[in-house]
Parts: sequence; C-alpha cells; structure tokens
Amino acid sequence: MASAGASLEVRQQGDSLSFLLAGRLDSESTGTVWRKAFKTLDQSKSRLKTLDATGVDYCDGAGIGLLVELRRRGGPDVEIRGLGEQFRPLLDLFPPTPGEDLPSKPEKPSIAEETGRATMALLRDLGKQVTFVGEMVIALGRAMLHPGEIRWADAIRVAEEAGVNALPIISLMGFLIGLILAFQSATQLRIVGAEVFVADLVAVSVVRELGPLMTAILLAGRSGAAFAAEIGTMKVNEEVDALTTMGLRPMRFLVVPRIVAGLLMAPLLTIYFDLVALVGAAVVVGSFGHGLLTFTHHVHNALSLTMFLCGMIKTFAFGLIIAGVGCQRGLDTGTGAVAVGLSTTRSVVAGILLTILADGVFAGVYFGLGI
Repeated sequence: MASAGASLEVRQQGDSLSFLLAGRLDSESTGTVWRKAFKTLDQSKSRLKTLDATGVDYCDGAGIGLLVELRRRGGPDVEIRGLGEQFRPLLDLFPPTPGEDLPSKPEKPSIAEETGRATMALLRDLGKQVTFVGEMVIALGRAMLHPGEIRWADAIRVAEEAGVNALPIISLMGFLIGLILAFQSATQLRIVGAEVFVADLVAVSVVRELGPLMTAILLAGRSGAAFAAEIGTMKVNEEVDALTTMGLRPMRFLVVPRIVAGLLMAPLLTIYFDLVALVGAAVVVGSFGHGLLTFTHHVHNALSLTMFLCGMIKTFAFGLIIAGVGCQRGLDTGTGAVAVGLSTTRSVVAGILLTILADGVFAGVYFGLGI
C-alpha cells in the first residue's frame, strides 16, 4: 500500500508499463502515490502505456492532476481505463495535447549556453542604457533651452529630499573621514616630527578626491536608490503607463526634475562634506598642541583654486550619473514588489561602479593635463 487511502501497482510487459490505481485519490493520499509513480518512471527505461483506474473509489482535483501529469509524461497515447463516469467530466477538462511529451529530467544548460545568455542579457541592458542616455541628453538640452518647461516644484522637492535631508549622514561621515585621515597620517608624520602637516594632507585628499567620491557614494546609496524605488513603484502601479497614455513623457515629468536636483545637490553636498571633514581634522591637529590659526594657515597654503575646481567638476558628473542610473533602473522595473527591490539594488551597484569608473577617468585626464 502506498498510503492509507490509495495504492499503486506497477506491471511491466516488455518495454511497456501499466499502472493500476486503487483506493481514494484525494489530497491526502495522492502525494505518496505521485512520488512512487514518477520514481518508477525515472528509474525505468520502459514507456508508460496504460493507466488502470478501475479500483479508484474517489478522485478529487489532486487525483485528476496525477492522471493528467502521468498522461503528459507518457504522451498522448497513454490510455486511461476504468475511471468512474462521475470523475470523467473533470478529466475531460484537460484533453491530451499532441507533442506534449516532457523529458523526465530537465537538461542542464551547457557553459557555452549560459555564457551566451549572460552576454545577450548584458548587450540588451547596454542597449537600454544607450537609449536612455540619448533620450536624457535630448530632454536636458530642451530643458536648458526652455527652463520654463522644467517642473521646478518637483525638482525643489526632490532636492530637499536628496540634499537637505542628507545633511545628518553627510555630517557624520565627513567628520569621521577627516578624523580618521588625520589620525592615520599623523602616525607616519609623527616619526619625523611633522604632525602639523596633517592639515595639508587631509585638505588635499578631501578636497581633490575623497570629498567628491564619498559624497557620490552616499548619494548613490541614499538618493539613487530612492529614485529607483519611487519610479519603480510607479511603474509597477502602472502610473508610468498612465502618463504615456495621456501623452505625457515620463522623461520630462519624472527624470528631468531628478536629474536637475542631482546636478544641484551634488556640488553643494560635496562642499559641505569638505568643510566638515576639515573640522574633524582640525580637532585631531588641535589635540597635538597646534592652534586653529596654524591649521587654517596650512590648509590655505595647501589648497588652490585649480584643486578646488578639479574636485567640483567631478561632482557634476557624479550627480548626473547617480540620478540618471537611479531613474533608468526605475523605468526598467518589471512587475511585482520583488522587481522594485531588484531595481533598487541594481541602481546602487551600478551607480557606485560607474562613479568610481568616472573618477578613474578624471584621474587619468588630470594627470595628462598636469593638474
């Protein structure tokens, strides 16, 4: 007996199998019979030909599902015998389909096939990004020529969320970065008695490199993810489709305000990050016995207008990348809540990766220009 309420007997004649079912094929007893039947099919090289249900006393949806699946596995030529007339109408809802013979085990794709699929997915994603960049450039160019068409109310709201509300985390991170850099550099400079030059080292490092980069990473994890989640939720709720149906372009109504907010907030937050980091470094230098005037003097001598502008130019590119990636991932969101989470994750990863890549490009250009 396969279970308390159902039984399965297997008979083999040559290369043909016959299953004899008996008892109650209900939701409680069918599972055990199901497992035994398909285990037999997996282990046998013979083909299923006959299903004898003469001994079946009761059959509900689970039992009919077993019969249908066995017929699919054996092929449309499988004969079902002896099933009670009261159960036939339910079975007839699932007529056999020619050519529906399924393999017993799914075939594992080869390495070449998996590589091809991954490559095609990458190329499709790259194509979507190129298309988005083209549409974004056109929309931004139109916005620059016609500033009145920009939805400034939305841009200001997004700037407040991405900029003003980010000040606490920017303050904490900036202060800690300045503090850590000062302590780490002082460990080496103390050997030659030059702790005061910690101010020079931190000022150059933060203003030229770490300030723009750390601010961009924080924006990617905070604002870029928020852009992807907001637009992705609108995509799932079909609000983006509603805009398109009404003849309104999502690029203008959703993307441009966020791009403008990113371009405005990234430089301002970077300047704020630099100042807070210098405050953290000043605390460390002060603990070494040097006054604030000495610290300020060294910072002033170490920095230059060119160095400051080099850092600021980066921030505009970083803000454009982060906002653009967040919006693009949001517009590419699929269906369901899982898709929103996936778009948010991809936005953060792509935003940080492209930001660091762009920073490397700027480093090479600055080195080539000798600045």
